[in-house]
Amino acid sequence: MDWYIKVLKQYAVFDGRSRRKELWMFVLINLGVTVGLSVIEGVIGLPAVLSGLYGLAVLLPAIGVAIRRLHDTGRAGWWILMCFVPIVGFIVLVIFYAQDSQPGSNQYGANPKGA
Repeated sequence: MDWYIKVLKQYAVFDGRSRRKELWMFVLINLGVTVGLSVIEGVIGLPAVLSGLYGLAVLLPAIGVAIRRLHDTGRAGWWILMCFVPIVGFIVLVIFYAQDSQPGSNQYGANPKGA
């Protein structure tokens, strides 16, 4: 949960670097909250109001952590635009997000692992 809170605190930070764990824990918890809200909406009979508002609330932090993760692998944040390429863009981004950090410092800052 600390990783999720950390991303939310850095909601508009697009510079620097983020570890793999930070991104994937945010994605995991975000998925859990979205599914939970969707179930609640289904039980109550609401349209997708709660999950829609939640999605809007975490959109900026999600973009920020994704860009920082790309920086950690040595890529520019503009690679996030690959998400607009159907299927292939998603696969490319998942591969980039799963790669290990660049050792040492790079043009985006110091290694967040501290190695």
